[in-house]
Amino acid sequence: MLRIIGVTGGIGSGKSSVARVLKDLGAAVIDADVLAKSVTSAGSKAFDELVGYFGGEIVGDDGELDRKKLADIVFSDPERLGMLNAITHKYIAEKIYDTVEALKSTGKWDIIVIDAPIPIEKGFIDLADEIWVVVADRETRVRRVMERSGFTYDEVSARIDSQMSDDKYLELADEVIRNDDSIEELEQSVVRLFLSKKQKWQQ
Repeated sequence: MLRIIGVTGGIGSGKSSVARVLKDLGAAVIDADVLAKSVTSAGSKAFDELVGYFGGEIVGDDGELDRKKLADIVFSDPERLGMLNAITHKYIAEKIYDTVEALKSTGKWDIIVIDAPIPIEKGFIDLADEIWVVVADRETRVRRVMERSGFTYDEVSARIDSQMSDDKYLELADEVIRNDDSIEELEQSVVRLFLSKKQKWQQ
């Protein structure tokens, strides 16, 4: 029986690492961040709406969105962040629906994982049989993002503050995965959880 797991958590929590482990365990993974880039590429409806609202300054020399510039604009302005989400989420949701249907039609997947930083109502919560929330200590999250992205402490903090609080994420959780330690410990936790779930699903 097909199961859809929604994996979510704030920046630096390690949700994509959890999705990668589930992929290694045989799940099909839909990465909402990758889909977001595809639906906002130059010439798309979302791209045109974004440029119409934010102006041409968010377009880079290559004609595509300058994502860093856009991020700098929205992460310090809740109203503009809300507009960014209002414009993009409908297109991302549509793409997730289409991808889920395409995966279902192959008949080869028992588990589909939707990896999404923002647990949107349509295209995530309404599709997931279970929601797994990944959480980590704030300072650990800041350090991880600084190491991988080269952002300053303040830039990472602004991104964390612009997202949902851990409490809001936890309200949605069917399962909570703590990720304060090593990647090896995270992998072991995910494998244990996945195997116990699979056993229940097969009963």
